[in-house]
Amino acid sequence: MLCIFVKFALFNYSLTSILKKFNIYRVSAVTPELRIANPNFNAEVICNVLNKNKSDLFVFPELSISGYSCMDLFFQNTLLENCYKAVDKIVKESRKIKSLIVIGSPVHSANKLFNAALVIAGGKILGAVPKTYLCNSNEYYEERWFTSSFDTDIKEIEINSEIVPFGNDLIFSDKNNPMMKFALEICEDLWAPIPPSNYAAVNGALIIANLSASNEYLGKSEYRNDTVKMQSGRLISAYVYAASGVWESTSDTIFSGASMIYENSVLMSSCKSFSFNTEICSADIDIEKLYNDRMKNNTFAGSKTDKSFRNILFDIKFENYTDILRKISQTPFIPDNESQITSVCSKIIEIQSSALIRRMKHINIKDVVLGISGGLDSTLALLTVYNSFKKSDINMSGIHAVSMPGFGTGKRTKSNAEELANLLGVNFKEIPIINSVSVHFDDIGHDKSKTDIVYENAQARRRTHILMDIANSVKGIVIGTGDLSESALGWCTYGGDHLSMYGVNAGIPKTLVKYVIGWYAEYVFNGRISEILDDIINTPVSPELLPPDESGDISQITEELVGPYVLNDFFLYHFIRHSFSAEKIVFLAETAFKGVYDRTYIANAYNDYIKRFFVNQFKRNSVPDSIKVGTVSLSQRAEWRMASDCDYSSWLINIK
Repeated sequence: MLCIFVKFALFNYSLTSILKKFNIYRVSAVTPELRIANPNFNAEVICNVLNKNKSDLFVFPELSISGYSCMDLFFQNTLLENCYKAVDKIVKESRKIKSLIVIGSPVHSANKLFNAALVIAGGKILGAVPKTYLCNSNEYYEERWFTSSFDTDIKEIEINSEIVPFGNDLIFSDKNNPMMKFALEICEDLWAPIPPSNYAAVNGALIIANLSASNEYLGKSEYRNDTVKMQSGRLISAYVYAASGVWESTSDTIFSGASMIYENSVLMSSCKSFSFNTEICSADIDIEKLYNDRMKNNTFAGSKTDKSFRNILFDIKFENYTDILRKISQTPFIPDNESQITSVCSKIIEIQSSALIRRMKHINIKDVVLGISGGLDSTLALLTVYNSFKKSDINMSGIHAVSMPGFGTGKRTKSNAEELANLLGVNFKEIPIINSVSVHFDDIGHDKSKTDIVYENAQARRRTHILMDIANSVKGIVIGTGDLSESALGWCTYGGDHLSMYGVNAGIPKTLVKYVIGWYAEYVFNGRISEILDDIINTPVSPELLPPDESGDISQITEELVGPYVLNDFFLYHFIRHSFSAEKIVFLAETAFKGVYDRTYIANAYNDYIKRFFVNQFKRNSVPDSIKVGTVSLSQRAEWRMASDCDYSSWLINIK
């Protein structure tokens, strides 16, 4: 788990205030050292954990006060009385602990014994949730000792002279933050056809804590991990799974202590298994991210249940932190796990090529036209078309790759484009546009020494004109090369590269374009083609519409004009995917890019991005068909719908 230190001076309040301000809560799953049927020892271990660690929510395993494997000792009053004494010890300790504490203990009422989860905070037991689905197969005999929540109508229970809300209808809510809601289920509840957490999530619980005593045998670990992962994703929730460890009885089976924390199917942290020490895994959960994802998901938002819940309020001044236990990736569109490289890139290629093949089959063509410049976007488009033709066994001569050098075209990019096209065996053609654009300048009375927006856009529109007419002549279509980042920034010429007949890159941001080309260079091609692709990756991004400098090098660097793409893509992802506020996005960026960009630079870059995004919506409202690739799309048909005249002032950050 990557921990990034963040200075307190970011927004003139402590980091804990920042985390809570942005709805980030620290949760911990604990597998404690334990002695079976020794509640006093177990309470001591729990108190030691609470005093030596900081978290907003501590979750301990099922029956962590008594031990899960007490068996018929659960009928002994001595054990039950000692459990209540141990609970009281933790309750008293909680007065000085700025945390929510969830422990497992047997509780009894009306001649019934329950396997329960107790929520403790501020010197009180906030509630007790009994297990619903008692495991009673193979090595499990829970029905011998415990009563299911199905078999009782008790709403309150007395524990150590304290009247406590009781039932599997409890949701615990932060009095100071309506988003912060969590619910509990116990071990087997998760494996039921309809887990209790389903109902709790539909009723607003964003964090589910599971107190478990899941034993270990071959194959179970993978199944358990997948189950927790899928439940967190299905419920769009954080799932905190605290499992019993090796100190439980090994008479017939062993418990591994496989505690873990997932957030919407993403593993945030996990404990070491088969450890004889107390193990703790912690993670900072972004409940605003979960909340916003639920609002956008009509299936989830439209889910209904007849089950009603009681809302148990808590009011805690949480601990201070000097770190953030959450990896904030600089490149959120790119997978962090190197093992996913081939899987992700292969999937992108399949999406792009299959979409293009489907369109070509529908309109019954075997020819496509695209402009190639030696830049990132046109290179990826060329590789996509090449892959599509190869997959469909269509002759490569049907790929018409056109180089159209203009006033700013450099030797490096021009050479790379031509050589790559020839090595791929496609139909290459060079059509210089300087003369035709010069004639156009004469026609409209423009001084070609004036390198303004007219000078630039006339070249872009001339290129599109050429491509469209060639497409007509070969009875094909023009393939658009523009990417998702350019769409967000409006970095395209309306009526120029804004137009095509099908866009294969429109769902891929610039950082991912570079990543995929790098994958092609390393895993698909070799030799000279790989060398060219590597050089294209290392060439500064430029539209090459302005004349080169005195040394013949590119004079127009895109990132000097619109800001670093790595920042723009970061803003794009968190603005569109998670609907975060300006302040939160800048905070996350400052955390991710610590030591690379300072807060002032990031804030200015963010404001520039937002202004560009809003004022260029009119371009996105009239784009050609293009394929969605990831979770972020700006096509008004696939995902993003926005009026062209929206005011951006509320999305800017105040730069002090």
